[in-house]
Amino acid sequence: MKYINSDKFDHQQDEKIGVLITNLGTPDAPTPKKLKTYLKEFLSDPRVVEFPRFLWWMILNFVILQIRPKRSAQAYETVWTEEGSPLLTITQAQQEKLQAQLSDYHVEFAMRYGNPSVSSKIQSMMESGVRKLLILPLYPQYCAATTASTFDAVAKDFTQRRWIPELRFVNHYHDHPLYIQACAEQIQQFQQKNGEPDLLVLSYHGIPKRYLTNGDPYFCECHKTSRLIAQALGLNENQYKTTFQSRFGREEWLQPYTDETMKSLPTDGVKSVQVFCPGFSADCLETIEEIAVENKHYFIDSGGEKFDYIPALNAEDNHIHALTEIAKTHLEGWQIQKEDRAHQKSAAKKLGAAS
Repeated sequence: MKYINSDKFDHQQDEKIGVLITNLGTPDAPTPKKLKTYLKEFLSDPRVVEFPRFLWWMILNFVILQIRPKRSAQAYETVWTEEGSPLLTITQAQQEKLQAQLSDYHVEFAMRYGNPSVSSKIQSMMESGVRKLLILPLYPQYCAATTASTFDAVAKDFTQRRWIPELRFVNHYHDHPLYIQACAEQIQQFQQKNGEPDLLVLSYHGIPKRYLTNGDPYFCECHKTSRLIAQALGLNENQYKTTFQSRFGREEWLQPYTDETMKSLPTDGVKSVQVFCPGFSADCLETIEEIAVENKHYFIDSGGEKFDYIPALNAEDNHIHALTEIAKTHLEGWQIQKEDRAHQKSAAKKLGAAS
């Protein structure tokens, strides 16, 4: 087996502790060609689609990838900015702010699918001297399709790497007090400017119901997050509702569905609604277009009068503070031993080292 090697090692290089934040990913451009590349990588992941592999390969390559890239490209065009994909630019801003807060560490960001890849970032971080690595996926609620898939990407990289760093991995923070506080403050700040609705809807990305019945804790963690946010806001159970969005295919997914909820709320007497997505650490297609546009239409067309989307936590200071403290908790006990690098390099050269 040919391992990933590096020709940039220097015995005089200082060792570092690294923090790699990750998110789902984004196409490189809002074009059918780039969407096809992105969707093929994403939907080929067995963590994302748990289906007999050969049959799914046929469906994916001969049906989905022939139709969906063009449709998805049109949707991405509506959210694309001059800087590029919102998810990419926001995640980069999060990384830059975290680096400022975690100044003693080397902070980078990567995408599970697309660019910059997890493997490319691990490589560049190791080449810069990172020997201890904390992976922080920006998924507050654990889910096999997101969190575990990120671990898979790291593990796959490590199987191809001759020298691997020490590793720590954050698999959820759905009930961390500072995360809950950041969510509550985001909602409160929005309501101070826009008023309070008849109902606050907390919408999370959906997964097939069978993932839950097979043991995935995602559904439970979403509901705990909602309950804690409601407590922080002083809401009773009639003032908020948890829903699940972004389903596709014919099988049953986690319910209640966000889109069906929006269509039924006006009939139930709800005339104003605000939607916040606690599971999304950064605004992206699923929040900007699916919630703020598509689901708004469902609500208004069904008789609703006022619909507001509350932006995700993004790179807001309270969110960065929460992520900083989460990272610090998992970094506890890790230290880099201070050494005389010049002496180390001299000793290594006496033993025949090239650098």
